[in-house]
Amino acid sequence: MGCASRSAALFSALRVGLPPDEVIFGSGPAGEAVRLSAEMAATVHVPVLIQGQSGTGKEILAKYIHCRSSWGDGAFVKVNCPAIPGTLLESELFGYQRGAFTGAYSSKPGRVELAHRGTLFLDEIAELDPAIQAKLLQLLQDGQFCRIGAQEDRQVEVRVVCATNRQLEKEIKAGTFRQDLFYRINVLTIELPPLQQRRCDIPVLVNFMLERQGKTLDRPVRPLSDQSLRFLQMYDWPGNIRELETVIKRYVISGNEAVIHKSLENGHRDEQIAEIPLDGQINLKHVTRQAVKQLEEKLILRTLELHRWNRRVTARALGISYAALLYKMRAAGVPPRGPGRQKRAVISTTEFGSG
Repeated sequence: MGCASRSAALFSALRVGLPPDEVIFGSGPAGEAVRLSAEMAATVHVPVLIQGQSGTGKEILAKYIHCRSSWGDGAFVKVNCPAIPGTLLESELFGYQRGAFTGAYSSKPGRVELAHRGTLFLDEIAELDPAIQAKLLQLLQDGQFCRIGAQEDRQVEVRVVCATNRQLEKEIKAGTFRQDLFYRINVLTIELPPLQQRRCDIPVLVNFMLERQGKTLDRPVRPLSDQSLRFLQMYDWPGNIRELETVIKRYVISGNEAVIHKSLENGHRDEQIAEIPLDGQINLKHVTRQAVKQLEEKLILRTLELHRWNRRVTARALGISYAALLYKMRAAGVPPRGPGRQKRAVISTTEFGSG
């Protein structure tokens, strides 16, 4: 990327308020794989599918790809598919001509047209009605679409980025998502890791959120104590980054770290309770031994994640020998290398034929 292109990308990134790269991707191997995939996606005008749990930052990644591309100075147009009823979504996407239906007193361009030489971001693509899926398929095949009530097709150049927290292959088997559309949007696929696989990035995320929420809420903000940061790193984050941001916002409003512990203590407490038989027969020694074993396994796994799977550093942090750590990892079935080192972001680069 030349100087002019870098300047344009920087200006576009500032315009949409993207976080710094270290906040978006972190410093772990899984985040680095996502960054490389996103940078590659930005160099070509092909559909991109972003998959990941709710709250992992799919829209932020879509904006990153947009800003890095040669169309970064164009519009970034978001469509939240489940938020717009199916009867209205078609007109929102493709627009309509004057007189197309009752109340259409003038022609209106759809969001597809507004995204010309820019990016159309379809959030929760799995929620699209079958009829709209068919029109979207035509757009992806030949770059053409037709406004409601119009007689002629229109031509656009647009990058389509889709996001979903579902497994679209399962939706295809269930008959709710078109297989041919899946082939069209699945040219490049990026899988975002959940926050529990990014524990080492939590301090960076927290500092960024503290600064941003402090400015937004006009509140003085104190950095979190090391104890609270460790507490956040030990939590499993089912709501991912969105849940973390909510917790940080509560802290900024109250100014009291006790709010953080109160928000998350139920999750910590539930993790420490071993399974108890439902027949009423409880062997206290067995249950206690089971709970200790489960807690030890989780502590080892999370400490490995915190130290990016450096086993010698992990052993020192846990206060045990390197040989003891290896023994406990084998006993617990913990792999010798982290999942982030084994599983990279999935990239599909196969172009499927039309039809």
